[in-house]
Amino acid sequence: MAQATLAPPTRHRRGVRGTLHQMRREWTAYLFNAPGLITFAIFTVYALYTSLVISFYDYDPIGIQEFTGLDNYREAIFEDSDFHEAIGHTIYFTLGSVVPTMIIGLALALLLNSKIRGLGWFRTAYYLPVLTPLVIAALLWTWVYNADYGLANYYLQKLGIIDEPVFWLANRSTAMPAVIVMNIWKGAGFTMLVYLAGLQAVPQELYEAAEVDGASAWTKFRRITLPLIAPTTFFLLVINTVGATKNFTSIFVMTNGGPPGPGGATTTVVYYIYVNAFRYLRMGYASALAYILFILLFAFSYLQFRYYRKRVEI
Repeated sequence: MAQATLAPPTRHRRGVRGTLHQMRREWTAYLFNAPGLITFAIFTVYALYTSLVISFYDYDPIGIQEFTGLDNYREAIFEDSDFHEAIGHTIYFTLGSVVPTMIIGLALALLLNSKIRGLGWFRTAYYLPVLTPLVIAALLWTWVYNADYGLANYYLQKLGIIDEPVFWLANRSTAMPAVIVMNIWKGAGFTMLVYLAGLQAVPQELYEAAEVDGASAWTKFRRITLPLIAPTTFFLLVINTVGATKNFTSIFVMTNGGPPGPGGATTTVVYYIYVNAFRYLRMGYASALAYILFILLFAFSYLQFRYYRKRVEI
């Protein structure tokens, strides 16, 4: 019986010439990817390069463009008290949004991971806020917080919790919590969905073995569920932290950085960058602020990664 002859393995060329040869063979794939690659190159790569360059300039699009070196960074880090205050507001907003969103999302995921009637309806209802455009959601909650006819004051007065209407978005002590509540409502559905996927990947045999050993529900949650969904928690923590840190739309629509305006109680770093870039036309300074924010986010994400890598397999 004749033996089948195996074809010799294909040798792939290495180096620049090999890469160019491979690109010529698969030129149609690059042709289809060209629109996306061109868009990415112009609006992301080139924009990042340009903003990095002008961060070293006293750059006014309708005035002077003078090279100043690290003066913009020095001013932001050591001299700009409004920027320091904006960092504090950003930390407040991020912690106030991310922590409750993670807890509520996990609680909803645990509830919806059980067998209850109308499970599909509940999952859809809790996820609907995620599908709502952020501008529409912000306008909706602005109406809810309205001091004259808003639902928040109406029901709180009906329940006897408050005696007179509260100006939620015009009061320094309530403006940021009001925006945080809206962002929790908007983001809890996404966190719930991701946690739900993580919970459904946990082997049921572990829970059955724990029940045989007489473990309580809290013990199973602490010893089985939390460790096995740790990679999911890490992913959500990074995504939600970055999303909260760069949040701009809800603050712009609901409070416009106030009260009482720029430098107000809800002026975060991203909003402060917008103010410097498009109100004061300090493009160079705004670019420096953006790169400082990038460095802070990168450092925080790296520390999170190092912390979780020691405890879970990512």
